[in-house]
Amino acid sequence: MQPENPIPPHPSPDGEDLTLPPGSPLQQEAARRTRRSFIVGGLAALGGVLGWRYLLQRPDAEGTPLPFRRVLDANGRLSAAYFRETRLAREFPRSQAAKQVRTNGSAGLDSAIDLGAWRMVVQPYGGGQAQEFTLADIKALPRVEMNTELKCIEGWSIVVNWAGVRFADFLAKYPLASRSGQPIKDIANPPTDLAPYVSVVTPDEGYYVGLDMPSAIHPQTLLCYEINGEPLSIAHGAPLRMVTPLKYGIKHLKRIGTISFADERPADYWAELGYDWDSGH
Repeated sequence: MQPENPIPPHPSPDGEDLTLPPGSPLQQEAARRTRRSFIVGGLAALGGVLGWRYLLQRPDAEGTPLPFRRVLDANGRLSAAYFRETRLAREFPRSQAAKQVRTNGSAGLDSAIDLGAWRMVVQPYGGGQAQEFTLADIKALPRVEMNTELKCIEGWSIVVNWAGVRFADFLAKYPLASRSGQPIKDIANPPTDLAPYVSVVTPDEGYYVGLDMPSAIHPQTLLCYEINGEPLSIAHGAPLRMVTPLKYGIKHLKRIGTISFADERPADYWAELGYDWDSGH
């Protein structure tokens, strides 16, 4: 008996019937390949699961399974080797800057702040009395404006108009990063006793980043107080934030509270959660 709705043959574009006769060599080959694909796919999936379990069972190194940490460290070494003070992030026409800038991330911004009473505290390298700076002190230094791409480690990016003061210019005016008190006159030839690392922390200590000194005094690293021609909003890190375009956004600390200098890598919020400490791109 014929089925009520027999499956029609599958014609080729030229009208030839491509239905394979039962038991034909072509049908047997197709079945064999289907079984082989199923077995290969199953073994690949099993291998992936076992490999993932193996990786997760490896000892942790700085909050990340050791094999992943080695990859992150290799990325960091590559980024450091590629770094040059003359290598600049691409700058864009002002017209390409986004009219609204995302406010991704609020760590370190949860506590209330009196903008009038805010001070940036800087601890000199090698010890000594910490110095405090007002926003007016920062604004008295040469103003720099740039339109660069803010890249998020989540995969999105946006062009932003920033304005502020080069961190290198701040350290030239206030030589707090060298043991001898020498200012930075030329970022290509900084003082020989300049601190290797910089730590930047929010006033409530809820967020903190570490930077290598060459990145900190890069000509595009700013102490930023304006975004798109307006003072920073609370959500964007008012009254002063860090901007360093050769790093992912996780290094652009909002609301600077304390800056200090160190001989070893300082603590870093996202590095402690398993991300790359260097976070360059």
